Amino acid sequence: MLIDRVWPRGVKREELRIDDWARDLAPSAELRRWFGHDPARFDEFRARYRAELEGHPEKLAELRRRAQEGTLTLVYGARDREHNNAVVLAELLRAA
Repeated sequence: MLIDRVWPRGVKREELRIDDWARDLAPSAELRRWFGHDPARFDEFRARYRAELEGHPEKLAELRRRAQEGTLTLVYGARDREHNNAVVLAELLRAA
């Protein structure tokens, strides 16, 4: 499942084999711009992004259901594997 608001740069749609695209669960454009993939801002990004995700309880419940039924792969376009929205979303899904 792609969890970015925008399509990953340089990737053709045919190349990215995904079942779904959860744009609504991606960080807002404002939060994404503020974060700017700066690792020093990641803790605050995590808190702000979690607050945004609280506004989508039904979509989070759907993701949790899908994860319980089988493998759920979160696809993202960020280069940094440790400081991105997929990390935060995965933490949230695992905590439930």
